[in-house]
Amino acid sequence: MRAQDCVQTSKCIVFHSTDFEVHRNWLAITHSLPVSRWYHENTSEWTLDYPPLFAWFEFGLSQVGRHFDSSMLQVENLNYASPATVLFQRLSVILTDVVFIYAVRECCRCVQQQKGSRDVLNRPSFVLAVLLLWNFGLLIVDHVHFQYNGFLFGFLLLSVAKHLQSRHLQGALLFSVLLNLKHIYLYVAPAYGVYLLRSYCFTQDNRDGSVRWSSFSLLRLLALGSIVTAVCALSFGPFIVMGQLPQVLSRLFPFKRGLCHAYWAPNVWALYNALDKVLAALGVRLRLVEEAELPRASMTGGLVQGFQHSVLPSISPSVTLVCTLLSILPAVASIWRRPRGARGFLRCLLLCALGSFMFGWHVHEKAVLIAILPLSLLAVENREDAGIFLLLTTTGHYSLFPLLFTAAELPIKVCLMLIFTIFSFAALRKLHSGRGALLRRAEVIYLLGLAVVAVACEVVFPLSPWRQKLPFLPLLATSVYCSVGVSYSFLRLYISLLRPDGKPKQQ
Repeated sequence: MRAQDCVQTSKCIVFHSTDFEVHRNWLAITHSLPVSRWYHENTSEWTLDYPPLFAWFEFGLSQVGRHFDSSMLQVENLNYASPATVLFQRLSVILTDVVFIYAVRECCRCVQQQKGSRDVLNRPSFVLAVLLLWNFGLLIVDHVHFQYNGFLFGFLLLSVAKHLQSRHLQGALLFSVLLNLKHIYLYVAPAYGVYLLRSYCFTQDNRDGSVRWSSFSLLRLLALGSIVTAVCALSFGPFIVMGQLPQVLSRLFPFKRGLCHAYWAPNVWALYNALDKVLAALGVRLRLVEEAELPRASMTGGLVQGFQHSVLPSISPSVTLVCTLLSILPAVASIWRRPRGARGFLRCLLLCALGSFMFGWHVHEKAVLIAILPLSLLAVENREDAGIFLLLTTTGHYSLFPLLFTAAELPIKVCLMLIFTIFSFAALRKLHSGRGALLRRAEVIYLLGLAVVAVACEVVFPLSPWRQKLPFLPLLATSVYCSVGVSYSFLRLYISLLRPDGKPKQQ
C-alpha cells in the first residue's frame, strides 16, 4: 500500500493520500449499491472494512456529495479526484470536526484550574485546548493526509469527559457508538468494561477496598447492557437479518494482511523484525546460512502483505493476541483491585491503547494517537505525566513523517511539528514550573537523536547512492528508533499506575 498517489488533471497534478481514494470509494459503494452488497463489493482493492455505523455515515455524506460531483459516486470511477471531489471531501473532514471541538470544550471543563493567574500558559484548560485542537499528528493524518480521525476522536474524548463528570451512562453510550464507527477502539474496550463494572455497577466500596456482591447493582448492569446491545443491534442488526454477519466480520478483521502495516508502526514487532534482519545478515556473513535460502525481504516493501521471518519464529495472530492481553492485564487488574476514580480509568485506557499498539496484529502507525490525545488531559495536571507526554508525543508524531513523503511536503511537516513541539515543551514547563525538570537527561538525549534521524532520512539519504538499492531504509530507521521511545513511554506509564501509593509522583 502506498502512502500517497497523484492524479493528473487538466490543470495540475493533485497529490492525495490513498485514504482519499478509500473514502471516495466508500461514498460510491454506499450511495450506488443496495445495503446487501456493501460488504461484498470489491471492484476497488480498497473495500469497505469499517463497522456498519461508519458505512451509514458515508451514505449520509454521499447525499451531500452528489451535489458537488455525482461522478465520484460511481463505483467504477477508480482513483477519481476532480477538483469538486477534493473540495467536498476536504470540507467533510473540516465540518465533522465540530464533534472534536465540542469534545475538547468538555474535556477542558474537567481539568483542575489554577486560580488567580492572568497568564494563559498558567491555565491548564487553555494549554489542554491547544494541545488537542492543534495536535500535529491529528492535523497531518486528517487535513494533509486524509481521514476522519478528528470526528472519531471527538467521540472518544467526549466519552472520557462524561466519565470524568460521573455521567457514566452517557460515556458508555458514546463509546458504544464509537466502537460501531471504527473497531480499532476495541484497543481500549477492556478499560471501559472493567471500570464501568467495578466503579459503576458496584455502588459502594468497602473500607478494605474489596469487592462484595452485596454492593452490586443488577439494575445498573442491565442499563449498561441495554445501551451496548441497542447500539450494536442498530449497527449490525440489518446484516444479521440478511445472514451477512460472517462477511462483515471478515472485512473488519482481515488477518491475512500480515503482522505489520505498509511500513512498521513503532512497536515491539518493529524491533523484532529489525532483529530478524540483523540475525539474517550475520548468518549470511558468517556463512551459517545461504542467502538464497532466506525468505525474500518484503517487510519494508511498502506493501500490505504477509511475510515470513528469516531467522526468528514467525508471528501469528494468536501470538499477538496473547501478548496484547498479557500487556494490558496488570492495568485492568489494578483498577479492579484499587479503583482510583475516572483518572485511574483514564490511565488504564492509555495503557490498553499502548499495549494494543505495541503488540497488536497489523497495527497502523496512526493508532499511536489513541494514546497521545487522552494523555494530554493528564499532562496538564501532573508533572510526571507531562514528561511522559512530551516523550511519547514527540516520538509518536515523528513516526508519522513517512506518511508525507514528497519533497513539497517536507517543509510543511517539519514546520508544523516544530511549532507544536516547541509550544508543548514551553507550555508544560511553565505550567509545572518549580516542580523539577520534566525530562531526564537520557530522555533529552534520545529526543535530540530524533533530529539526527530526521536529517539522515529526509536530507542525506535522498542524496546518497543507497537510495536506489535500499529505498525503504528510512522507513526501517524511523520505525525502529521511534519504537524505543514508544516502548519506554509505555513502561513509564505502567510504573506510574502500579506505584504502591497509586499516585504518580509530582516531584
